[in-house]
Amino acid sequence: MSRARLVFVLAAGLLAGGCNTTSKLEQRSADETRCRSYGFRPASDAFAKCLLQLDLDRSADRRSMSGYPYMGGPRGYGWYRGWW
Repeated sequence: MSRARLVFVLAAGLLAGGCNTTSKLEQRSADETRCRSYGFRPASDAFAKCLLQLDLDRSADRRSMSGYPYMGGPRGYGWYRGWW
């Protein structure tokens, strides 16, 4: 009985740990570190562009993974050719 309970608790912990997301502050810090590693200096236009590009890349990845409308072509491609 205790072994089954231990396995259940470990499995629940692993599932809950997989749902962990990074906060906006952690993401910003990681982005700043990445742009600094590329050689950009903080408070410069190039640094701001680097941060913007990382944010745009992340947004594009999120859209492509979430089933963005018309992903893979128009809806009804084939017999019913409509963009509804």
